[in-house]
Amino acid sequence: MSHFRISGAQVTQYNADGYLIVPGLLDAAETRLLADAARADRELLAHASGRADRSGKPVDISLWNHPGDDIYGTIARSERVVRTMERLLGGEVYHYHSKMILKQPRVAGAWEWHQDYGYWYSNGCLFPELASVMIAVDPATRANGCLQVLRGSHLMGRIEHGRFAGQTCADPERVEQALERMELVYAELAPGDAVFFHCNTLHRSDANTSDQARWTLICCYNSRHNDPYKESHHPRYTPLEVLPDGAILTGGARTASGNDSWLDPARDRTSRVSTG
Repeated sequence: MSHFRISGAQVTQYNADGYLIVPGLLDAAETRLLADAARADRELLAHASGRADRSGKPVDISLWNHPGDDIYGTIARSERVVRTMERLLGGEVYHYHSKMILKQPRVAGAWEWHQDYGYWYSNGCLFPELASVMIAVDPATRANGCLQVLRGSHLMGRIEHGRFAGQTCADPERVEQALERMELVYAELAPGDAVFFHCNTLHRSDANTSDQARWTLICCYNSRHNDPYKESHHPRYTPLEVLPDGAILTGGARTASGNDSWLDPARDRTSRVSTG
């Protein structure tokens, strides 16, 4: 079976738009294993914490730094993801962290406008040479708070961020001007679809007002040569063992059977959310 490999035209599109949507990054079997494993993962929920939006509704997130051999780690280390990140970031990358966004039906709040580099700048990353891939576990729609991006906003560079309500957000004045000049895109995804996006791309999501959950796995990467100059709660350069794409099904089966511990100390899972 062939798996996704990014083309030169898609790299050009990403560089112009600041994001790239890839339908079917995970196939049906891989997506089903990811969904089943995540729903059965009690530690994922136990270690989740969140930040309130402007209305006071929480957004829950569970975050970890080091990818293991379970379904989450094998996706993060798979060739189709890592090789894509290498093309987008221009060389060797390492795993910066991963997280699961848990937007529960009716109660989950919004993420305000922000750039990931608005957070990661403070972690000692000198250059905006980081990117993320968001993979839909559930259908992501406007009703349940799918990702929104401003096309081309990464070209603005880093915007000042500050505390607004319970979240760290981009300068509202700059965001207002950007909204007047750039296209707002709703990244509606089917399970298994993905969106790769630049660390300076402005993005947000609405509250989940539907009866359907919207869980998404996000894997974040940094360029090797952008190794942070100081310690933070995310790792400095750590060589990444890239796995063949077929390992995702093996990792999924291992997780589903309970043979891979969520609490393995080497995994260093945390629930920090304030700094991305």
